Amino acid sequence: MAVLGTQAKFSLLTSHAQGILAKGTSSSSSSSRASCAIPSFCGLRGDGKVRVSAPVGQCGAKGVVVVAPVASLEEEDEEVGVVSRRGVLAATSAGLALGGLLGEGVALADETISSWEQVTLPVDPGVVLLDMAFVPDQPDRGFLLGTRQTLLETKDAGRSWNARSIPSAEDEDFNYRFNSISFNGQEGWIIGKPAILLHTSDGGENWERIPLSIRLPGNPVVIRATGPKSAEMVTDEGAIYITSNNGYNWKAAVEETVSATLNRTVSSGISGASYYTGTLNTVNRSPGGDYVAVVSRGNFFLTWEPGQPYWQPHNRTSARRIQNMGWRADGGLWLVVRGGGLFLSRGTGVTEDFDEQKIPSRGFGILDVGYRSKDEAWAAGGSGILLRTTDGGKSWVRDRVADQIAANLYSVKFIDNKGFVLGNDGVLLRYLG
Repeated sequence: MAVLGTQAKFSLLTSHAQGILAKGTSSSSSSSRASCAIPSFCGLRGDGKVRVSAPVGQCGAKGVVVVAPVASLEEEDEEVGVVSRRGVLAATSAGLALGGLLGEGVALADETISSWEQVTLPVDPGVVLLDMAFVPDQPDRGFLLGTRQTLLETKDAGRSWNARSIPSAEDEDFNYRFNSISFNGQEGWIIGKPAILLHTSDGGENWERIPLSIRLPGNPVVIRATGPKSAEMVTDEGAIYITSNNGYNWKAAVEETVSATLNRTVSSGISGASYYTGTLNTVNRSPGGDYVAVVSRGNFFLTWEPGQPYWQPHNRTSARRIQNMGWRADGGLWLVVRGGGLFLSRGTGVTEDFDEQKIPSRGFGILDVGYRSKDEAWAAGGSGILLRTTDGGKSWVRDRVADQIAANLYSVKFIDNKGFVLGNDGVLLRYLG
């Protein structure tokens, strides 16, 4: 599920469902509450009809959502420096020449043994990889998603990948961008843009199309399999929906959208929250099911716990705008800001107290942080930067394997004993350990 500093402009779909988003300003007004509440809805499976029920109250569901930052990565910030291929070739040639002078078997002083290898993928240049998941019952089988309707499958734990097609997604003249994928046992879900929802019950061998209600507040950007026939879906307007019958019906887990919440009195004291009209830029969840989300402008962040009726806004800790946030392996929060800054929260859980860390980002934006354990984590970002910590974030060192990759690295994922870094131009790195 990331972004920072020399950011790629992550722009989630921003379409307001008619009659759903709130315009009221009073939390006590029943008419205002009715106009901004998130409805439950029946899916379009089978009968093709949409039935909208009355607004739901507080939901005690304990569903969990994984994220992966979902967004348009096609436009890149002007500040992001990208190593040119000519420069990479020149540097490589110089290194080889110097190595010859020093003698065979003599390494350069700044050379390191990398923990990653680049995997060749059958994709066109320009494809941005966005998310991946493995089938729990078949740990070597996984799927990789991206722009331009990219869907790849591996059966050897990510060493090689083959292109897959889904006929139900090719019936229309849309070039879908698959944003999010999740599995629970043999059951899996895929969400994409324009709005598309796919479901499998046989480990990805076959996929069926599930039409979505047009009354969804915002556009679905994250899907998470939570159990048999169950899933949780999040939209860029902050709506969270839960299904327990394979997508036939969806129940709202929050009472209103983020815009409605922030335009009421709860936004008092939060810089930039009043008259909020944006969308969520990134969303991440903790192992316990708590959420942390960054708004599109990066001027504050929000949190949500299962059972809460509304998102809770928080002021940012730095003068620089937030690019991405997520959860550490020890239950604390990490936060990255523009210009390559990294902050770690004090203690665990939700807080607004963060300490800045010294990190050799060279001014390039850190786009995501992934934890392999409580002590080991990897940070990836603009211009192929890849950093590692083995002491919980107190110190970081560069892995120079990415220095020769002319791409931005957007996402770091550790799944069981497997690790991957996803980037643009179809760049995929596999963790060797």
